Amino acid sequence: MRETITRDELAGDAEAATFTASGALLGARRALPLAITGLADGLVFGVLARQAGMSLGEALLMSGAVNTGTAQFVALGLWVAPLPVVALAATTLVVGARHLLMGATLAAHLGRLSPLRRYGSAFFLTDETWALALRERALGTLDGAFIMGGGLALFASWVVSTAGGYLAGASLRDPARWGLDFVFPALVVALLAGMWRGRATLAPWGVAAAVALAAAVLLPGKWYILLGGIAGAVVGALRDAD
Repeated sequence: MRETITRDELAGDAEAATFTASGALLGARRALPLAITGLADGLVFGVLARQAGMSLGEALLMSGAVNTGTAQFVALGLWVAPLPVVALAATTLVVGARHLLMGATLAAHLGRLSPLRRYGSAFFLTDETWALALRERALGTLDGAFIMGGGLALFASWVVSTAGGYLAGASLRDPARWGLDFVFPALVVALLAGMWRGRATLAPWGVAAAVALAAAVLLPGKWYILLGGIAGAVVGALRDAD
């Protein structure tokens, strides 16, 4: 019995270590509709970055180095002179802490990759690539290069649209007037719809939403994002353990 388990584990390790060009291309194809939709989101960020007083270089540097839309939008709300560096770093850390949970769910599939491939994939792990990777894992077709391929497509869309929004910011002063402020919520709803697995999904989603709403009312800052994510993940883990 132990010999059978060992062979299965070795087979899983070999599969997890697969990193192919075809896997990267599949990731890019899967992410392409989201990359096109995300153009509007990047445009909004570019417009708001200009209004916050950023230079074009600063806006592009943030989009290229941070590559996390949620944290970047939150940071814009704190972007004043002089810059509150500690508050910016702490808030970004809290908002981005959900990536710890996201990475943990994919550790078994990425852990056998070389450090360069593993950490390169981790840089491109966003809400969108994570959701797409979970779907591929459920289908049994998750390649190690899938996240990097999808992430590159989304990264290019994000950086290019940031530049476009910044340059258009002189004439597009009110994104809400065009409904562009709804792009990010709509994108998240679309991702959730693709992850729906029936009634069993309601428990972790419901708990995550309830905890996030309570934290948003009771706690200052953006703690509701982290606490809601942890609560939903715990309920999901307990459900799968049954």
